[in-house]
Amino acid sequence: MIPVVNDHPTRRYPLVNRAIIWANVAVFAYQILAGPERGTAFALHWALVPDQLAIWRHGWEWRQLGAVGLRCFTSMFLHGGWLHIIGNLWSLWIFGDEIEDRLGHGRYLLFYLVAGFLAAALHLLLNFGSPVPTLGASGAIAGVMGAYFLLFPFNWITFVIPVFIIPIPVKLPALLYLAFWACVQFIGAYRSLGQAQPSGIAFWAHVGGFLGGMYLIRRWGIKRPRRSKQRSG
Repeated sequence: MIPVVNDHPTRRYPLVNRAIIWANVAVFAYQILAGPERGTAFALHWALVPDQLAIWRHGWEWRQLGAVGLRCFTSMFLHGGWLHIIGNLWSLWIFGDEIEDRLGHGRYLLFYLVAGFLAAALHLLLNFGSPVPTLGASGAIAGVMGAYFLLFPFNWITFVIPVFIIPIPVKLPALLYLAFWACVQFIGAYRSLGQAQPSGIAFWAHVGGFLGGMYLIRRWGIKRPRRSKQRSG
């Protein structure tokens, strides 16, 4: 089930959401144009690698703590390939506009960055010795999805469900998709505990972002907007 269209109008232009999308595109373009060797080195340098940032190995120094915090932010603007960035930014396009409209430009930017930081922090906490680089906007986008889950659960969104090789478009409440997506992440995160071989998917970052987004919405006292009854057709 893939979200493809969210046609709910917003009151203001999603300036920050568009800027975040283009910032990710610009960084990915640099990774590609720099060539395989330099692009990979750039990504590894700014990605979050738990094993390299092991504070307990290097001591509790402000410099090391600063490096950890910085990588939590820089890693959310890096991607590992075309499918990775397209999938992430498409989800941000679908769900981010209305969250920015509800929060306002400045608060949405803060929300996005804090949600991404919380996602990276939880992943780091539960993957201390992992040598696998963590990169991608999915943790921050999970925060946006968590906010959407609370604020717009009954908004109808067009999805595509592949039946064999035929894509079938259907309209469903966002609640169904987001609840299903969250369950998949929680199950994946639980199964990853104690695995000797780390998964290539940062499930705990997704869980941390989703819960972090919900927490921030509740903490800031953002209420579900009152809207006229919406139809599915």
